[in-house]
Amino acid sequence: MRTTRLITAAAIAASCAFASQAALAYSAGDTFVRGGFAKSDTRSDNGVLDGVSSGETGFTFGAGYLFHDKIGVELNSSEKIEHTIDGGNTIDRMPVNLLVNYYPLGGLDSRVQPYVGAGLNYTRFSGEPEGVDARRSYGAVGQVGVDLAITDNLMLNGFANYADVDSRISVDGERIGTAKVDPMTIGGGVTLRF
Repeated sequence: MRTTRLITAAAIAASCAFASQAALAYSAGDTFVRGGFAKSDTRSDNGVLDGVSSGETGFTFGAGYLFHDKIGVELNSSEKIEHTIDGGNTIDRMPVNLLVNYYPLGGLDSRVQPYVGAGLNYTRFSGEPEGVDARRSYGAVGQVGVDLAITDNLMLNGFANYADVDSRISVDGERIGTAKVDPMTIGGGVTLRF
């Protein structure tokens, strides 16, 4: 009798584990939101603003939709990231990314869901020193990331992205050249899936 109870308990536990795994699969129609923190590192040779430092750690956020088990769109951004430039002055950068992501394990029962994405980046600069104007930038962006499921709807997220960010710089109305920021951003946080 004791063995029968043990087998029954094992069968129930296995069915629950299988059912929860099935619910972990990414599939068409899923919507998600992400939030976390990230740090950006700019390229070492910045052109006319040579000496732009790495940015501060900032809050990141985004939302996405899977229109296929393996393909979805994501719109993400962050709070303004402050960079120090030569002379101790600062400049703020706020990126907005629109990406198409590919999930190679989408539709499969897996707690680990890696993804790669590519798309467009828009970056707005603000807080320039007196007399300096940094133009907004449009460029390409790529990212890699992974979601690790904790529950059916809650996942830990880690990502890295690289954006092509160039800004025309003017001082007192005269164009002096282009700053090449090209940030590499690494971050982590949580993903909520609906």
